[in-house]
Amino acid sequence: MRYDEALQYIHAVCWKGSVPGLERITELMQRLGNPEKELKFIHIVGTNGKGSTAAMLASVLKEAGYRTGLFTSPYVVDFRERMQMDGEMIPPEELAAETEAVKPFADAMADAPTEFELITAIALRWFARRGAQIVVLEAGMGGALDSTNVIPAPEAAVFTNIGLDHTEFLGDTVEAIARTKAGILKPGCAAALYPNEPAVCEIIEDLCRSMHIPLYHADPLVLVPLEHDLRGQHFRWGKLNLALPLLGEHQRRNLCLVLAVIELLRDRNWLIPDSAIRTGIAAVHWPGRFELLGRDPLFVLDGGHNPQCMDALWEAANRYLAGKPLTVITGVLADKDYASMYDRTGELATRFFTLTPPNPRALDAAALGALLEQYGKPVTVCHSPQEAVKLALAATPPAGAVLAYGSLYLAADIRSAYLELCGNGSSDAILQ
Repeated sequence: MRYDEALQYIHAVCWKGSVPGLERITELMQRLGNPEKELKFIHIVGTNGKGSTAAMLASVLKEAGYRTGLFTSPYVVDFRERMQMDGEMIPPEELAAETEAVKPFADAMADAPTEFELITAIALRWFARRGAQIVVLEAGMGGALDSTNVIPAPEAAVFTNIGLDHTEFLGDTVEAIARTKAGILKPGCAAALYPNEPAVCEIIEDLCRSMHIPLYHADPLVLVPLEHDLRGQHFRWGKLNLALPLLGEHQRRNLCLVLAVIELLRDRNWLIPDSAIRTGIAAVHWPGRFELLGRDPLFVLDGGHNPQCMDALWEAANRYLAGKPLTVITGVLADKDYASMYDRTGELATRFFTLTPPNPRALDAAALGALLEQYGKPVTVCHSPQEAVKLALAATPPAGAVLAYGSLYLAADIRSAYLELCGNGSSDAILQ
């Protein structure tokens, strides 16, 4: 099987969409010999911040000398981002080989696995075959019935920011969603909790207490801000100075959660020196999260796609782009609470360019444009990311900024369009 054939099989239309339940993934993993039982995990659930938190933890563990797997979703640029070992994406030939190995077992199932279940199985088998000592595992949508919950008790069950999203599957209150996500708690694990709203914290605390699970709270006060600019943020943590390339106050809170997980792991006899924390945090890279692609004008890409993301984006935009004429490129999925998404960020824009994300669930760019007209700003409906980027750059003065956001499904195409127009290279190269 070739790499392109593997992707075609994984994305085949015969696979079901989001169908919560552990029956299929449990059967598939049993057919594969339960490779997940050979591994140790950090299991991460939440509404926002899962990917950034996972990336920071994986970077630190790698610097500590552990063979570290990382499983995330969705991807921004390359499908192989979803499965990484020691910071390197799964090679195309290995993804093809793993998919070919899993295929006959999946095909033999009377109740075929979903796409996400298939990807989970492929990743877990690959991590076991590559000898991962620890796997940072980001859940997909939920917790209790998410396919990643097929794993045994993790070293750490990690709860990031929890808010309203996927309410048709997870519940229509934050309390209901918190209970669903708390389904990853298992006897024998320890847990770490982001500074959520009191109702969420109370649910997680009560469950941990009832299961005799140690709970570590992320404390925002442990980090003393030193300085920040568009290159990153600097903090003091005890006697250690930390440089975080990820931007925004929400990333400071995510870093506090990472430090709580590190404390948890140290208490469980994982050897993580301060030097690994300093180096790992400084080296972390997570594309599509308030990512600066270039200057003149500033061009920022963010995958924010729900009201909680918009709060964080509004905060970051006010922090880093204040006073600049702001051109917005945006597109959104129709099943998101998109009306609420723009309540705060819409007021920052001087004009909008709308796009239709490349997803069957996408809201049409014209429909989004009609919604955004309520803010009294010019709206241009675009037919491609290339058109949107070109028009947005032309409409933005050198002292202004372009902010692209609304859907991670658009991020890769917008990034590619920008680099085609303005030159190849990472944001780091552009800024130097």
